[in-house]
Amino acid sequence: MAQFVKLQCSGLNPLRQMDERLVSYNVEMTEVTGGTFWKAYTDGQVDGTEEFPLISDWTNMGNLQQWYDPIDTKNPRLIKLAKELGTAWIRVSGTWANKTYYDFDGHCNGKVPEGFQNLLTKEQWLSLLDFVKAVDGKLLVSIANCPGIHTADEPMPFEQAELLFRTSKEYGVPISAAEFTNEPNLIALSGLPQGYTAADHARDHDLFGAWLKEHYPECLFVGPCTVGDIDMFGMGNDGAGGGMAAGFEMVTEQLLGDYKSKMDVFSYHYYNGVSERGAAMGGHWPYEACLSEQYLAVAAHCTRQYTARRDKYVPGGQLWVTESGDAGCGGNTWASTYADVPRTLNELGEFSTVTDGVIFHNTLASSDYGFLKHGTFEPRPNYFAVLLWNRLMGRTVYASGEKIREGAHVYVHSRKDGKDGYVYLIINNSQEATKVELPKEAQAYVLTGNGKLRSRVMCLNGQPLMLGEQDALPALKGVQLPAGTTELPAGACGFYVL
Repeated sequence: MAQFVKLQCSGLNPLRQMDERLVSYNVEMTEVTGGTFWKAYTDGQVDGTEEFPLISDWTNMGNLQQWYDPIDTKNPRLIKLAKELGTAWIRVSGTWANKTYYDFDGHCNGKVPEGFQNLLTKEQWLSLLDFVKAVDGKLLVSIANCPGIHTADEPMPFEQAELLFRTSKEYGVPISAAEFTNEPNLIALSGLPQGYTAADHARDHDLFGAWLKEHYPECLFVGPCTVGDIDMFGMGNDGAGGGMAAGFEMVTEQLLGDYKSKMDVFSYHYYNGVSERGAAMGGHWPYEACLSEQYLAVAAHCTRQYTARRDKYVPGGQLWVTESGDAGCGGNTWASTYADVPRTLNELGEFSTVTDGVIFHNTLASSDYGFLKHGTFEPRPNYFAVLLWNRLMGRTVYASGEKIREGAHVYVHSRKDGKDGYVYLIINNSQEATKVELPKEAQAYVLTGNGKLRSRVMCLNGQPLMLGEQDALPALKGVQLPAGTTELPAGACGFYVL
């Protein structure tokens, strides 16, 4: 049934002020050093004309990943497009970071020490720091925790961590926030020391917090950086259910134990499901469900569960989603198309109505769920969607007064330009147009696929969004609408500035 939404131009109740760096992103350690990451889908798989082959053994990464050289963090297009997003937190982490040796004096001569998987050179790290500085970012990292650092029964030493922190500070781009270990509850997949237990993690997590407080007190202690230790995907849809694979889970309470070193920020990883690559572990949603109420409800479902844990461990603190995207294991086949834009904008809207914090999109420029295409750094639909969010949506969040329902996911913020009024975001995830009543003249920014939902190019008010000459961004201009009733097309996302 078609929906009707009546917008207001005054009288809405404010909920909270959001962090100016709400929209943040990851640059994976494997992108900095070079290494394996998720294989790119074929053109046919992205378009939906070629099925992705069923992979029964999802733990065999050789079937799922490939080698990539380090990304060029000095690339002018990359820097320009990242800078356009505005100030952000930049997270350098990922599973690869758990197993990285910091060879800043070059003594390894390119040979990876026993117990590690890869090397980070000083040149690579300083180039990354230059990128962070160039785009006015703030740096979040996680440190190595693998057999090359220590055994499971040995308390964590911090000589390698000290090298990373000291080098960054001396270079003028300090590490402003740190997580101990990336996804520690997936011990078998995360490369942690053999035999490492939840109790070992609790011990070392406390030691890391104490070390940070003593040596780098200005650095935020963030954690525990878990994934899948809640009911993430069991939303009643036949295409998704269950959590991570049995045997790999440890819950937050086990990983933190008695919790002596208090965190400043509570972090977790959230994906709306598991991609085709990892479908064998459960939690994969079919493409046909990508606009469904059950699918879009996952974001708020996870946020509310983790908010309760944040309130327990970091009362009054922020909630950070330090990895997020449409699907774990590198994104779904449609992640790089307009079909993922409603989910992305819905996540930002839902999160803002529940709590203050930051969402780190995984990633800025790698794999199929990156804002930018790997190698060429061409912007994808999600890039333009969050760019428009950052340009229009102010920090004050208001209660919309509208119940979330099919065809009318409604979110309201202050105006980013500081003028009186509101900015409405309406996501029409139905198959019919949604009627929108405007109380006065408004600027409308309507996002759609370019002729189809699964389009690699997104349109703004009917105009395709692509880079111009010398990487000029397209004009992100609204159209003036008079007071009265307008229609938001099926599958479209509309910003209305009143």
